[in-house]
Amino acid sequence: MKTTQAYRFALDLTPGQERAVNAHVGAARAAHNWALARVKAVMDQRAAERSYGVPDELLTPSLPWSLAGLRKAWNAAKAEAAPWWGEVSKEAFNTGLDALARGLKNWADSRNGGRAGRPVGFPRFKSRRRATPSVRFTTGAIRVEPDRGHVVLPRLGRLKLHESARKLARRVDNGTARIMSATVRRDGGRWHVSFTVEVQRAERQPARPGSVVGVDVGIKHLAVLSTGELVDNPRHLVAAQARLRALGRASSRKSGPDRRTGCRPSNRWQR
Repeated sequence: MKTTQAYRFALDLTPGQERAVNAHVGAARAAHNWALARVKAVMDQRAAERSYGVPDELLTPSLPWSLAGLRKAWNAAKAEAAPWWGEVSKEAFNTGLDALARGLKNWADSRNGGRAGRPVGFPRFKSRRRATPSVRFTTGAIRVEPDRGHVVLPRLGRLKLHESARKLARRVDNGTARIMSATVRRDGGRWHVSFTVEVQRAERQPARPGSVVGVDVGIKHLAVLSTGELVDNPRHLVAAQARLRALGRASSRKSGPDRRTGCRPSNRWQR
């Protein structure tokens, strides 16, 4: 049985590596904003032409919203839009274009009733301050080093991990896992790398395949089985509240801190 699983590790980047990662993040943001500006410009142009009575067949050709269509338009204009495009991996631009393609699809599906849940707004331009820095790699050299303390990513090279990647490396070495992509993202003031992995797992067989039981989850009882068995509710909250009341009464009988008199708390009160 094949399943998709994520492995996330913290990174210890050098200043030079952090600058390289930020360059890739900026490239993804630049590609996203450029493509979004093109999409909005074409939409506004077609709307203006319709208001002038221009037939649909004579309107400005629409820009495809798929990842392939946005990538084709970007490749045709990247020499002018981003003369520095050769300094970073092409996966950086693909990250921004893919995010825009998914955002446009979600917006269109939400308007047409093809997407359940809350309405999805039209994609917005990414800001350096508001957007979460991230870049995704799907092709190229993506691997965990034999020492299990470093990873290799396209154009970024060898990056040191803050923790061991032995769990992922063990599966890859055994041939039961395949790394599909890697995402470098900044969360909570620290850079992390997340691997999307296709994992091969053995299907678990039930010990008694012929036995069937119905379970009804309730409040008075934790569960009621179709066999008539009642599983009692452990009521963890009630028990914890009773213990908290007892500990509170015991603490009030001990000498606590008093700022007015400068009294220091006793050892038992601190415990």
